[in-house]
Amino acid sequence: MDRPNRPSALSPSTLGPQPSVHAEQGRVIASLPTGDSVEILLYGATVTSWKSNGRQNLWLSSAAKLDGSKAVRGGIPVVFPVFGPPPKGHATSALPQHGFARTSHWEYLGSSSSESGALAKGGDDSIKLDFGLSAAQISDEARKAWGYDFALVYTVTLGKDRLQTMLNVQNKGDKTFDFQMLLHTYFQVKDISKTTVNGLGSQPYVDKVLNATTHTQTTPSLSITGEVDRVYAQIRQDTTSIVEDGKPSIDVVRDNLDDTVVWNPWIEKANGLGDFEPKDGYKNMICIEVGAVDGWQKLEPGETFEGGQIVKSNL
Repeated sequence: MDRPNRPSALSPSTLGPQPSVHAEQGRVIASLPTGDSVEILLYGATVTSWKSNGRQNLWLSSAAKLDGSKAVRGGIPVVFPVFGPPPKGHATSALPQHGFARTSHWEYLGSSSSESGALAKGGDDSIKLDFGLSAAQISDEARKAWGYDFALVYTVTLGKDRLQTMLNVQNKGDKTFDFQMLLHTYFQVKDISKTTVNGLGSQPYVDKVLNATTHTQTTPSLSITGEVDRVYAQIRQDTTSIVEDGKPSIDVVRDNLDDTVVWNPWIEKANGLGDFEPKDGYKNMICIEVGAVDGWQKLEPGETFEGGQIVKSNL
């Protein structure tokens, strides 16, 4: 698919250490001289690994399907054009849960690097990777279920101790369409019983565990003591933080997105998910998912929407 401002190929530099990028077996792997790295599966454009300071920041099920047969359980799946089960009577109603982006094969559009002077010898200190998906690339079944002309450009930028993921949605056709989008990020934690989520206090949320009823969080921090499946909409603060054993570990900063989903399946739900392994893996993960899922985003012909996140490791 076409991409405006496609980055030129990286040119050799003698100024200092450079990022490494290579594609192999349906995935793209990038690393920085600092040791930070990221891996993206072309199936779903799913980020399956993000490492900084020798730590794996993302949780990936040991039973996750990485062969393109099923959406990946873990990492950062891309949800589009509908979040959750599609509502009856809506244009997305014939689509599967969470839409088709996470189960489509994306195109790798290329990479570019940038230098901001953070590295001592002038080496590049970030690498940007672009992936594309258009109406022509999705399955016949998905195109029949949702027949709009669209293009997605998903940009993954790796920096020292940070990862930015941005989804650009373009309406290429002559019909207006509605959509939802979400970045379903699974973060790895050492012990969920010692983990809290900050930045959601005093916020209303829809609790899917309690029959989608609306509540307001009255505590500054959210502790995970059972199954959690909450949709926080129109959040006032830009940053949601994961705190482990009293120490901030991950900051999630929303960019042009107002909503955040917090999810942990706990014991019973984890046991019921065939691709969730180990079954006690809920003790070592928490999903903080930024998106536009409260209602629908309307995109007129020729219009573009872009939103995403910057996640920062504090460890």
